[in-house]
Amino acid sequence: MDTPRSFLTSVFLVLFYIQQRGALRSHTKMVKAVAVLSSNEGVSGTVFFSQEGDGPTTVTGNLSGLKAGLHGFHVHALGDTTNGCMSTGKRPHFNPAGKEHGAPEDENRHAGDLGNVTVGDDGCASFSITDKQIPLTGPNSIIGRAVVVHADPDDLGKGGHELSKSTGNAGGRVACGIIGLQG
Repeated sequence: MDTPRSFLTSVFLVLFYIQQRGALRSHTKMVKAVAVLSSNEGVSGTVFFSQEGDGPTTVTGNLSGLKAGLHGFHVHALGDTTNGCMSTGKRPHFNPAGKEHGAPEDENRHAGDLGNVTVGDDGCASFSITDKQIPLTGPNSIIGRAVVVHADPDDLGKGGHELSKSTGNAGGRVACGIIGLQG
């Protein structure tokens, strides 16, 4: 009587298959990227990006050579630095949904609007940001785009200046780097 053995083998194989599919689904791929920032003004830094599966992207970094205070921090549409940071886009912030400029927590904002980084009296900043609108994979990936640090604070679209709703009135571009995949 081989039927019970065949039945048990079949049940075992089905359970094994279900278990393996679940294990594959729970194993998500970690994607990492990096941007090395520089400028003619002595500003430098490194920004790291990581995203697990379809989760939010974590952005961490260290900057130096900046004046103390707040500085606008954005992902710009173009990963072109042939003319310094000005080449990163005329309508600069990465904005695949065609929205207005805003704060990182706003629903109506450019995907690349990451707010401000805080620089200490020593001219240095360390930061960590988690954001759902800047994926490292898919059609709206930020890979190949640029990250830019601005001279002034980003008013988060609430400053009332003519540039508030487009750039956050964050001033000139003092450092930038192209976002590239990291091994």
